[in-house]
Amino acid sequence: MKRTIHRIHFRDSRETFPLDSESVDLVLTSPPYPMIEMWDELFFGFSREIQKNFLIDPNLSYEQMHFELDKVWRESFRVLKNGGFLVINIGDATRNTAFGFRIYMNHARILQGCNSIGFQSLPGILWKKQTNSPTKFMGSGTLPAGAYVTLEHEHILIFRKNNRRKFSTKSERLSRMESAFFWEERNFWFTDVWDFKGKKQGLSSLLAGRERSAAYPLELANRIILMYSLKGDIVLDPFLGTGTTTLAAIGNCRNSIGFDLEPGLLKVQLENLHSIKDKLNRIIEKRKTITTFLYRIDKMKGNRFFILIKIFKRP
Repeated sequence: MKRTIHRIHFRDSRETFPLDSESVDLVLTSPPYPMIEMWDELFFGFSREIQKNFLIDPNLSYEQMHFELDKVWRESFRVLKNGGFLVINIGDATRNTAFGFRIYMNHARILQGCNSIGFQSLPGILWKKQTNSPTKFMGSGTLPAGAYVTLEHEHILIFRKNNRRKFSTKSERLSRMESAFFWEERNFWFTDVWDFKGKKQGLSSLLAGRERSAAYPLELANRIILMYSLKGDIVLDPFLGTGTTTLAAIGNCRNSIGFDLEPGLLKVQLENLHSIKDKLNRIIEKRKTITTFLYRIDKMKGNRFFILIKIFKRP
């Protein structure tokens, strides 16, 4: 029986990760989106300068927001093994400030920042996540020369640390073979446009002061983990949120580590685990693996796996 371990640290991911250098195989995350209003309070809390400059120079404030995220990407580079991957789901932002309406190209700024850190940029993916909301249209509605195109896609940016991963030993090559995906999946996943709905991001009823998270659906995390890691690898999410990356790691026989600032999200993470355990079991059955998930606070028996998580809270 395959056994995997999943750790959750409630901490600030901008600080030095409590991990050894070159100890992680894949970093998969969706950070707070700069210049999206729902994240203003978080970024303003990072630095008073961000809040002050937002009123007098939004462009400078935008750059300072990304400066805070750069700290996370630098630490991700440090802890990744050579040949390991950093995959970031990020959306661009449109914002109307005192200086007018404009788009803020978050994906382009992250590309620039990660390349300067030393990552190699690889072909990325456009994720189409349409909305049918009647309020999605911006500007002058049906009148010309004043309406704006809506953003109905996000970016999945893919980076690698140094050159391709090597599989030098017999056991490494065997592990790679055992981690193979299906031919149909390869043809479907390795295209530059994915089309499925996003995850509803309402948490206000569960977590006071945190109305939303940057959660992506399980399907996205499931694909990325299978595409860019092997069974038994370690997957890190420095912005764990509702725990989707952990759930996908459980279902695909990977170990995981997650960071998040808000300990109150633990309740959401556990509820997600309870509600989705049947789907995880189907994934596990499909991949012919059985996972053990350890949780120290609350023992719960699932259909095919035990739950025993290690939780680390800030001192």
